[in-house]
Amino acid sequence: AQGRFLHSALAALSPAALVELVESQGVPTKIEETGKIFPSSDKATDVLGAFLSRLQASGCPLALDEPLLDLKPSSAGFALQTSKRTLAASRVIVTVGGKSYPGCGTRGDGYAWARQLGHTLVPLRPALVPLISPAPWIAELRGITLPHVRLRVIDPSPPGAAPLAPTAAASPPPQALDERAGALLFAHFGLTGPAVLDISRAVTGHPRPDSLLLECDFLPDLRAADLESQLQKQAASGGKRPLASVLPDELPRRLREALLVQARLSPDSRLADLSRPARAALVALLKKSLVPLSGSRGYEKAEVTAGGVSLSEVDSRTLQSKLIPGLYWAGEVLDLDGPIGGYNFQAAFSTGWLAGSSV
Repeated sequence: AQGRFLHSALAALSPAALVELVESQGVPTKIEETGKIFPSSDKATDVLGAFLSRLQASGCPLALDEPLLDLKPSSAGFALQTSKRTLAASRVIVTVGGKSYPGCGTRGDGYAWARQLGHTLVPLRPALVPLISPAPWIAELRGITLPHVRLRVIDPSPPGAAPLAPTAAASPPPQALDERAGALLFAHFGLTGPAVLDISRAVTGHPRPDSLLLECDFLPDLRAADLESQLQKQAASGGKRPLASVLPDELPRRLREALLVQARLSPDSRLADLSRPARAALVALLKKSLVPLSGSRGYEKAEVTAGGVSLSEVDSRTLQSKLIPGLYWAGEVLDLDGPIGGYNFQAAFSTGWLAGSSV
C-alpha cells in the first residue's frame, strides 16, 4: 500500500532527479559499493546548505525559533498560531516529521493536529531503531562488528507452543515475524547495525516486544549441514586444536569464545572430545543463536517513526487531504516508512516536492 501510494510522488521527483537537483546546487555526489548515494564530501551539512540556498533564492521567508502551536480551519482557509504571531493561509503543507530524534525538533506535533482535524492515525512506533537485550554475553561483546549476518525475529511462545530456552535452537523452527540480512554491531545495550535497524519494526510493532527472541545466523553463507560436515572431518583427523581456533576464522575470536561459553564448552576443549549432540548444539549456536530482547531504544534513537496520518485519507496524486481541502500532508508525518538505505529520505523529498507542486 505504501509503495502504490508513492507512485505519483516518485514520478514527480525520482531518485535520479533528486541527485540532479542536489548537484545543480553545487553539491557533487558519489555512489558507494552498496549503491547508496552520498555527497562527495561526506558532509550532510553540504546538502542542508544547498537546500537553504535554493530556499533563499526562491524568495520564501524562513522563520526559525517560531514553533507552530496550533492549526485550525478558518474563514480564510486556515489559522496558524505560532509562538510569536497568528498567520492566515488559504493552503497549508504539513511536513513536520515524526517523533524520532526529538532533539532535532521532531516531537510529533503533526499527529496532534491531524487528530484535531479529524484524520485517522495509524498507531505510531519507533522504526530503524537499535534493540535492547538483557543477555550479559551480548553486552560483553560490545564493539564487535559482523559485516554479514542473517536475523529472524521469532515469537517463542505462540498459542499452544512450549517456550524456548534463550540460546537453544528450536526444532521445528518457529515462524519468523521478519527476516533480514546485513551488518550487525554488538553494543553495551544490545544490538544495532543495518540488519538490526531493518528488522526492528517487527519488534516495536509487537504487543509484547520483551517476549521475542532474535535468531542470529552468524555464518549465513555456510549451510548448517556443511558446517557439521567440516567439524566431523576435523574431528576424525584428530581434532586436537582448541575449539576456539577450529571455528570459522570469519568470526571474531571474542564471539567464538562467547558462543562456546553459551554452549557450556571451554574454549580450550578439543573438537575430538565432543559428543555428537554437543557438536550439533555448537552448530546450532553458530547458525541459530537466540538472543532475548527487552525492547528497543525508542524514539530517542529511532531513525524513523512508523505509523502516522492514514494514507487512505490523503490523495496520493497531490498529497491533499481528502477530508479538508487546502490541507496537504508530506514526509514522515504520513504512514510511510521503509528499510534503511535512503528510502525514507527519498519518500520525504518526493512527497514534499509533489505537495509543493500541487498547491
